[in-house]
Amino acid sequence: MKLIVGLGNPGRQYDKTRHNAGYMVVDRLVEKFAPGTPVKAKFNAAIADAKIGSEAVMLMKPTTYMNRSGAAIAEAVRFYKLVPASDLLVFVDDVALPIGALRIRPGGGAGGHNGLTDIEQALGTDAYPRCRIGIGATPSFMDQADWVLGRFTDEEWDVMGPAIGRAAEAAEVFVTSGLDSAMNRFNAPDRPPKPKRERPPPKAGPEPPAKPPDQVS
Repeated sequence: MKLIVGLGNPGRQYDKTRHNAGYMVVDRLVEKFAPGTPVKAKFNAAIADAKIGSEAVMLMKPTTYMNRSGAAIAEAVRFYKLVPASDLLVFVDDVALPIGALRIRPGGGAGGHNGLTDIEQALGTDAYPRCRIGIGATPSFMDQADWVLGRFTDEEWDVMGPAIGRAAEAAEVFVTSGLDSAMNRFNAPDRPPKPKRERPPPKAGPEPPAKPPDQVS
């Protein structure tokens, strides 16, 4: 049994925002491996049962808002006795990586991300696999919460759309071939350059949604 989790905020107002990159990966996996499968409410999350290769997989999107993601994951981990948490893979957005870059690790610190911080507290460990998905650095003229809760421009989505597909492929490799194989195939360089933003990008799409409760990063 494997547990694949995408982090994000529930509600239509947060659809396709940068902070919901993890949700997008799970949606892609559901489309490929569980089409037509009923999405159930369980463990304070939306879940779908799937099979990847010969492995049973639960695809999960916590519905407790980003900074309370740990409760859903910890409940599922304990229910299915996924201890140590090597059968868990969490997908999460990252402002420290260039847009579209992937960074898969077997564990490590939260790096200031509230979702990962809450998971670490709920599990009592940071030793669980995660895949960070680059959404680009916060521009100097913007608050980070406004940046992550904003939607990708069309130009950014030209990069991000394929990146979501690669992340879904990484999940498949994780399930069928293991974490090391996923890291070897999909990891970005260790020290990727940070993009420079000299002026505000052109406004595109609807206005960013209101910040969810206690949302910071």
